[in-house]
Amino acid sequence: MSEALEKGNRVRQLIWTFDILKNTENVKRRTDMKVLIVGSGGREHAIAASVAKSSRVDKIYCAPGNAGIGQIAECVPIGAMEFDKLVAFAKENQIDLTIIGMDDPLVGGVVDAFEAEGLRVFGPNKAAAILEGSKAFSKDLMKKYNIPTAAYETFDDPEKALEYLKTAKMPIVLKADGLALGKGVLICNTLEEAEAGVKEIMMDKKFGSAGNHMVIEEFMTGREVSVLSFVDGKTIKIMSSAQDHKRAKDGDQGLNTGGMGTFSPSPFYTKEVDEFCKKYVFQATVDAMAAEGRTFKGIIFFGLMLTEDGPKVLEYNARFGDPEAQVVLPRMKNDVIDVMEACIDGTLDQIDLQFEDNAAVCVVLASDGYPVSYEKGFEIKGLENFEDKDGYYCFHAGSKLNEEGKIVTNGGRVLGVTAKGADLKEARANAYAATEWIDFANKYMRHDIGKAIDEA
Repeated sequence: MSEALEKGNRVRQLIWTFDILKNTENVKRRTDMKVLIVGSGGREHAIAASVAKSSRVDKIYCAPGNAGIGQIAECVPIGAMEFDKLVAFAKENQIDLTIIGMDDPLVGGVVDAFEAEGLRVFGPNKAAAILEGSKAFSKDLMKKYNIPTAAYETFDDPEKALEYLKTAKMPIVLKADGLALGKGVLICNTLEEAEAGVKEIMMDKKFGSAGNHMVIEEFMTGREVSVLSFVDGKTIKIMSSAQDHKRAKDGDQGLNTGGMGTFSPSPFYTKEVDEFCKKYVFQATVDAMAAEGRTFKGIIFFGLMLTEDGPKVLEYNARFGDPEAQVVLPRMKNDVIDVMEACIDGTLDQIDLQFEDNAAVCVVLASDGYPVSYEKGFEIKGLENFEDKDGYYCFHAGSKLNEEGKIVTNGGRVLGVTAKGADLKEARANAYAATEWIDFANKYMRHDIGKAIDEA
């Protein structure tokens, strides 16, 4: 062997040894991670439960959290929109990773605030979160890049919107442009309803500044399906499908809510639908955002309508759905920290994302009167029934500890009772059986979550 070749081999051996030592040190440093989760709902509880399963995490904080999250994480009294306080807390407590659960702080630029201080954070920056923050932006993006969606027009003048409606085909859909807690969408069957909707959104400002601009789009019919995905800016990995139930009452009657229950996977998300969306929707959206200089890292939630003309995008969200997270995350096999860090580092292509071959159903236990008006402060009984029950979960959405140390209701959506099963029918039966384990005054739920399963 020549002296030059031998010398080269020694150099390569030294480099290899250094890399091994470096990686070993890195793994050791990251097996006692401190994680901060930002949010206070059922979605954040599901994220916290998933993070708690990670062998890499030693300590979990949640700001501001709730009573359920407080059982597996240390809750800190910082609001989701208090960016300076969140950043200061992360620095003072040497947080290794912050996970943003909610839409408001993402759209407001919380990720930018963290990154400006050199802190690792999971979620899209402000420029990318506009995908959810502005329906007009997302519709224009889909139009520009030929991503299938409903025909639409955008308005910032209510008078012009009213004029347009006189020639529009009914029913029609009105959408407040900005964030409206999942409630800023009105389906109008008549011209009179549509005119009243314009007044409600743009003039009366029922949804605040979210109604400064409005999207009017054609009414589509078909099955709705939710598909969540991890994105690292260039690579997209699809999670298991789900189907939400937005209306407050059985039979999809009543007002829109933040979600009254969900199931996963959706039997309507077939192999053919998956292949179409992978070709024309999923990667196309990631590439479109990159082309616009808005590289997206985090979660993209695709709300799809399976129409007679093929799948079309109803909406995008820039974070986990709620309650979709409650049925998707419990079925994920991967360590969620590995996946989130891959999204941050741009190495998602190295992740083999896997889900259990089963099903999950979530039934939301709400306060009667939600989403309009309801009472709070009722003691929640029966939570201990979920302890050590494999395949059953009780995710807290609106709960708190009162002065007496009791867990009480503190919101419209109180709990998300989730159960797994070998298939959707078994999971649905398990979830509804588990709702009987819980009791509180004013308890309300839909009784037909996942009924569509019977029609599949």
